[in-house]
Amino acid sequence: MFNSACIFCGIILGKRPSNIIIEDNKAIAFLDAFPLAVGHTLVIPKKHFSKIQDMSMDYESAVFHLVHRLVGPIEKAARVDSSTIAIHNGKEAGQEIDHVHVHIVPRTIHDGAGPIHSMFMKRPVISSADLNQMANALREKLQPC
Repeated sequence: MFNSACIFCGIILGKRPSNIIIEDNKAIAFLDAFPLAVGHTLVIPKKHFSKIQDMSMDYESAVFHLVHRLVGPIEKAARVDSSTIAIHNGKEAGQEIDHVHVHIVPRTIHDGAGPIHSMFMKRPVISSADLNQMANALREKLQPC
């Protein structure tokens, strides 16, 4: 349920300092200790999951319920009209802490961050046929609900 080496599990257990905003029995939200903007908040499950696909539906629901509740108040408190909601799902995607976490980052037009497409310097050129082939492959791999 918890990973003793995980910083976020330490926060959940009250063993690490944090600025908790809100929590329920399955999820917790706190200010990022190394914020990208004033009000930068993290929402995490209260059970150790490394990646989104490892989470059970009840923890997914709890995390995204808190994200939904927090976005408006964070934007108001930070005095902005927009925010970026991001998840780095695995080390190669930039996940620095091996515990699912959702970033809510208040944004301004002058913050220099840009859209997600600005993160990728080497973007593939993909044909319509290749897009169709990928869509078909994904549909085949989906598990029934």
